[in-house]
Amino acid sequence: MKNDQKQNQTTNLFSSPMHFYTLFTYFLLFSSGLVIGIAFSPYLKPLPFISNLNQLSNIPPPPPPLPNTSPTISNQTKSFERNFSFGSKENLKPPPNAMHDMEDKELMWRASMVPQIHQFPFKQRVPKIAFLFLARGDLPLAPLWEKFFEGHKGLYSIYVHSNPSFNGTVARDSVFYGRRVLSKKVEWGKFNMVEAERRLLANALLDFSNQRFVLLSESCIPLFNFSTIYSYLVGSTKTFVEAYDLPGPTGRGRYKHRLKPLITREQWLKGSQWFEMDRDLALEVISDQKYFLAFKRMCKSYSCYADEHYLPTFVSMRLGWRNSNKSLTWVDWSRGGHHPFRFNRQHVTIELLNKMRSGSHCEYNGERSNICFLFARKFLPSTLARLLLFAPKVMKFN
Repeated sequence: MKNDQKQNQTTNLFSSPMHFYTLFTYFLLFSSGLVIGIAFSPYLKPLPFISNLNQLSNIPPPPPPLPNTSPTISNQTKSFERNFSFGSKENLKPPPNAMHDMEDKELMWRASMVPQIHQFPFKQRVPKIAFLFLARGDLPLAPLWEKFFEGHKGLYSIYVHSNPSFNGTVARDSVFYGRRVLSKKVEWGKFNMVEAERRLLANALLDFSNQRFVLLSESCIPLFNFSTIYSYLVGSTKTFVEAYDLPGPTGRGRYKHRLKPLITREQWLKGSQWFEMDRDLALEVISDQKYFLAFKRMCKSYSCYADEHYLPTFVSMRLGWRNSNKSLTWVDWSRGGHHPFRFNRQHVTIELLNKMRSGSHCEYNGERSNICFLFARKFLPSTLARLLLFAPKVMKFN
């Protein structure tokens, strides 16, 4: 009787649908765990027994993940790098204490960004003047500029573009320390001069406080003290890019007919490369692709001299109504030749400096003024001692 009951219970256990599915589910779970354990057994290692906290450092690291061999993901990654990368920087050699290692393509892209909300989300910054030094190597007149900048921290920024091969050092307490930008070779009369100017502008535009931009060389000097120059530039309603029409071989004669119809002969202008501009114009210059690339294609030889024609032509076509068509840098071309006169020690006198400072007449913000130049060139290194002597008396350095 008891055996019959046990047999009936066993029969009922397998005959009941609920019991059958329950057992089948357990069987599947057990089988799946067994298969997974066998598949990953090469990667499973027993953890050592930890009896002391010091043994935590002896635990072996987990095995590396399996390599991704999916060709689809690999191709997508390569496509992304090809379309969005700014290029390899493996061969890039920034100068000592360089500000960054961005190549031109990335630099121009970052510098061209403009906030769409004009109100600052923080306390309004004081506008600064960016002094852009385009130099061959060192700055022999740096002690004079040190005196000029002294006591005005926070009102200026400095950027120096030197020949990439130059490896000179700058004292840590100098205002020029750490102010070199990533540079490339620059040759007189070549288009790479324009590229260097744009490179300096782009670096300065990364600082939103910079509102005025002045291009200078290692042979330039200030003709007034910092306060006078700062007020003059920040208060100006115009930009200062020299632009004029010059008949003859050194003006219209350099025009390339292949620039038509983008630039006509009537739009082709000339001017000094030593400019001063505001932030709006600087953004236009570094963002320009159409005229910049046209000049780059056409001005590959010395017959074009793009540094004397690109900016005058471009600025006059784009924002001519806001430009004064004059430079703020005094230069002596009275002796003729391809280069301006170079001043040495015996040329530096109080009379010469006063002539540069107030010996001309021009217009400033719609009114007549005798302050037409704020800077001057070309001063040789031998002039430094006399310039330092006259600076407090003539230029009113503090």
